[in-house]
Amino acid sequence: MTIRPLFDRVVVKSVDSEETTKSGIVLPGAAKEKPQMAEVVAVGPGGNIDGKEVTMQVKLGDKVIYSKYAGNEVKLDGTEYIVIRQSDILAVVE
Repeated sequence: MTIRPLFDRVVVKSVDSEETTKSGIVLPGAAKEKPQMAEVVAVGPGGNIDGKEVTMQVKLGDKVIYSKYAGNEVKLDGTEYIVIRQSDILAVVE
């Protein structure tokens, strides 16, 4: 199965990053905050949304930083994705 977002929605997959403290201790997943960096796996077509023309600024494969509490988590085929609005994306990491 695949996810095809509608309108100004973007599907992202969290980028796992191992977090290490300054003293060299590796933090397990349960001790870390939810990551705010993700990779774009699908992009909606944009279009006329709420009377405004929206063009999509992100593309597949972009690494993005998004708002902390944005989006809806979806689990598909054992993989967790987050569906967010393009306006919840704060930056593209290059």
